[in-house]
Amino acid sequence: MTSFSRYLPFVAAMALVVVASNILVQFPMQGQVGSLSLADILTWGAFTYPFSFLVTDLANRRYGPTVARRIVFVGFMTAVICSILVPPFLFRHGLIEFETAADRLVRIAAASGAAFLCAQLLDVTVFNRLRRQSWWRAPIVGTLVGSVFDTAVFFSVAFSALFAFAGPNDTFALETAPLMGVLPVETMRWVSWALGDLSVKLIIAVVALIPYRLLAARWSQPAIAV
Repeated sequence: MTSFSRYLPFVAAMALVVVASNILVQFPMQGQVGSLSLADILTWGAFTYPFSFLVTDLANRRYGPTVARRIVFVGFMTAVICSILVPPFLFRHGLIEFETAADRLVRIAAASGAAFLCAQLLDVTVFNRLRRQSWWRAPIVGTLVGSVFDTAVFFSVAFSALFAFAGPNDTFALETAPLMGVLPVETMRWVSWALGDLSVKLIIAVVALIPYRLLAARWSQPAIAV
């Protein structure tokens, strides 16, 4: 039985990634690419959150799926708590310019927690089934599948009118605008936000193979049953 102290670094790393992502998601990425304003489709949180999959995969490689799932539950609780507490804190200290209503915070927290929990547990399952194959296949496939699922669940629950029962809608997110800010197709803004977020996740999933390879090489072990 693995003691808690042995995988505490993974728990701390997961909590750090989730907290950082919940803070940075409040800050749009400034910049212009042609006629595209990056602030319309990306926040800085999109660049930190994908590393939660790296933490999960490394924990799975090192200790197996049971410990990886425990770390995911820690991240889940952190995601929900931070989604409720962090935005008001940032507003009170003048770090963001808008205050989110309490009922919107609850909906965002529900979206964040549901997306995180489902996507990370899916990543654990996919990773464990592929762990005997080429070193890169388990982390890349698990992360890609998890990222798609995470994006779909979060943005749908947080912004789609279909989930209005979870809390009030964001009218700005539901307004139509050119897809990804530039394409000649009109769609709701939250769809472009989701596509921008997913694009960054997929890029970072590939980049994260570098630290994964360096660290996992030290922790190779036989496949562990679910």
